[in-house]
Amino acid sequence: MSLIKYGWDEEWEVKASAYFSQEKELVAGRVTREHKGLYQVWTEEGAMLSEVSGKYRFDAVERRDYPAVGDWVLLAPRTNEGKATIHKLLPRKSCFSRKEAGTVTNEQIVAANIDTVFLVMALNQDFNVRRLERYMTMSWESGANPVIILSKADLCEDLDEKILEVEGVAYGVPVHVVSVVKNEGLDQLVELYIGEGKSVALLGSSGVGKSTIINALLGEEVQEVKDIREDDAKGRHTTTHRELFVLPEGGILVDTPGMRELQLWGSDEGYGFQHSFVDIEGFGRNCRFRDCMHNDEPGCAIQLAIETGDLDQSRFESYKKLQRELAYIEKKAEGKARIVEKQRGKQHAKWIKQKKKWG
Repeated sequence: MSLIKYGWDEEWEVKASAYFSQEKELVAGRVTREHKGLYQVWTEEGAMLSEVSGKYRFDAVERRDYPAVGDWVLLAPRTNEGKATIHKLLPRKSCFSRKEAGTVTNEQIVAANIDTVFLVMALNQDFNVRRLERYMTMSWESGANPVIILSKADLCEDLDEKILEVEGVAYGVPVHVVSVVKNEGLDQLVELYIGEGKSVALLGSSGVGKSTIINALLGEEVQEVKDIREDDAKGRHTTTHRELFVLPEGGILVDTPGMRELQLWGSDEGYGFQHSFVDIEGFGRNCRFRDCMHNDEPGCAIQLAIETGDLDQSRFESYKKLQRELAYIEKKAEGKARIVEKQRGKQHAKWIKQKKKWG
């Protein structure tokens, strides 16, 4: 299959050209699945079960250095075996990451090189705009464009109210209502966001219908969805790994496991956070004092907006909570970055020493 189906274009050709000229035996491929240090990579010669080379492993210091689903890599194929060795990871154009669950400050890459993130939230169960704010913040931070998908519309009795509630926090983010059962809303998703050269990842909690949507878009059941539970109307199946699929007419879909815990990861000068809370940031610029803490200071425009009903108190509380979480993550990340940089220095010195030893 041509790599164009997987999103290869002139931009990636330019990124890879320097390596191709240095090491002619390498070919390009896109990671479609990852499992315990092994990667399924699609190339023009077919799917290859791949692992990173010894030098790659030696040079890698942190999780971000290793391939993830959606990444483009350069690898040396062993076509007769259906296997390959990964030597290079091409620079990412986007990367959706979260903090790994638990107390350790580690990054978990959910999907790489994605153009659009479908943030899927079910309308019948587990409807939570506070969680949606968190997803939007992380999506903007990734470099991809968020799109909100409200699924299972056929099971919702107060559709208009919930749409208004979502639109109240989705500043600048498109909102689409879909029902796979009634085949409503899917054609518009294909028309606007899906096509050859475009990559879309679906994110959301367990049971919101991500796999069902993917099956509908692909026109076949590639992801098993078990029967609906009668007590809460949720599908019992949850995707257990990230996987990349190619649509027949072109375009990429990445299915991801449901996220019970979605902790923020990093911030590019607060871009994602500011974009998600553009309304609150706007109110804040009208405060009397530049260093206003938005509590009980005189002339606080945010508190005035809450009093007049222009800003919901719960949204402001969510804003403060995510702000504190980002500050904590950034502080921890700074300490880890120093450790990583020190480790890189040690590895470089070791490489220089070995090079001198062997001439």
